[in-house]
Amino acid sequence: MEDEYAKLIRRMNPPRVTIDNNSSPDATVIQVESVNKHGILLEVVQVLSDLDLVITKAYISSDGGWFMDVFNVINPDGSKIKDEGVVNYIKKVLESDAFYVPSLTGSVGLKPSEDYTVIELAGIDRPGLLSEVSAVLTNLGCNVVNAEIWTHNARAAAVVHVTDEKTKTAVEDPKRLSTIKKLLCNVLKGNNDLRTGKMTLSTPGFTHRERRLHQIMFAERDYENVGRVEQEEKENRWRPQVSVLDCAEKDYTVITMRCRDRPKLLFDIICTLTDMQYVVFHGVVHTGKMEAYQEYYIRHIDGSPVSSEAERERVMQCLEAAIERRTSTSEALELELHTSDRIGLLSDITRIFRENSLCIKRAEISTTQGGKVKDIFYVTDMTGNTPVDQKTIDSIQKQIGQQASLHVRWNSNQSPEPPPEETRMSFLFGNLFKTRPFHTLKLA
Repeated sequence: MEDEYAKLIRRMNPPRVTIDNNSSPDATVIQVESVNKHGILLEVVQVLSDLDLVITKAYISSDGGWFMDVFNVINPDGSKIKDEGVVNYIKKVLESDAFYVPSLTGSVGLKPSEDYTVIELAGIDRPGLLSEVSAVLTNLGCNVVNAEIWTHNARAAAVVHVTDEKTKTAVEDPKRLSTIKKLLCNVLKGNNDLRTGKMTLSTPGFTHRERRLHQIMFAERDYENVGRVEQEEKENRWRPQVSVLDCAEKDYTVITMRCRDRPKLLFDIICTLTDMQYVVFHGVVHTGKMEAYQEYYIRHIDGSPVSSEAERERVMQCLEAAIERRTSTSEALELELHTSDRIGLLSDITRIFRENSLCIKRAEISTTQGGKVKDIFYVTDMTGNTPVDQKTIDSIQKQIGQQASLHVRWNSNQSPEPPPEETRMSFLFGNLFKTRPFHTLKLA
């Protein structure tokens, strides 16, 4: 239970949120002030990310007992946030006292519905894996209503919401759940790996799907650079550059990052640092036309900076993995499917992809209350290359049928290499904090 004194302090200093559309000519400025606590930065960034808002700049300060952050945000189309409904929602959620009370499960987000069963999967990635998983669920009388699947560095993770085919509610029978777990673990087990696949049921309480995917991937150690030589050569142009420096005067560890900009980048970074038990005391984020630059002054939750070579290496690897879990699909072909929901739909669609030699790198499955499906798949050929010819797309459309619409977004991202920049940037304090390179490594 939380200390009563801490609760009193929060009641005396409730969170304050200011949303300003006048200060900046091209973005909405959101300022959040609150009593500081571990994880609060992630909670704020998560609210903005879940609304699909794009954070173009951020200034973070949470030294001592007070938290004050400023975010420049825009809509996906580049416009300011002028929808009163969105503005009021942000203020209501971030100023809610209940929002800042730590959940007992130690995670953040929305409470899972009792109308479906949440299944978490982890295993070795391979072509056709999602097709096999969805086929097993269909054969066991489970309908996939929502899901998100990530692949990275030969690992696969998924958070899947399923309902019973007959009752349209959560699957609760222990024997049936045991059977589901057994069969899915067999599917997830890699042929050349001694480890078995993992399937767990999400515990009651608060959870957040994308944060859980980061946690699952982290537990699977997808940050380890195993078997990635060819991939490194292929993606060297846009590989993240991560540096870890020591700020001895102020007892901070300074992390600087430069990578391709994309939606939810800040969420992925802060999520990883928080789950690794680090606290961001100061930070700045700046995005350009193609790239994002980030600098953070951090300590471990126990107050100590990064202190060993092994720890620094692990921090760099984990941050690179956090960036790449989504960017690994940036050059994949995006297929968006709209149709009516039915039992076995996902199994049929993924089987069609597999028969047409397409490999699913990431997927987002969603079903509305009206029974309409919106599924987004990021696909490559079986070798991991992006080019997919029009004949393959026509074949898929024909097999899917006229009752479903398939939107294809061809990748036109052939951007040149980013311009050269200085190896080490210091946006935040300039020369105020003199940094000494304990260990500087470009992961490129």
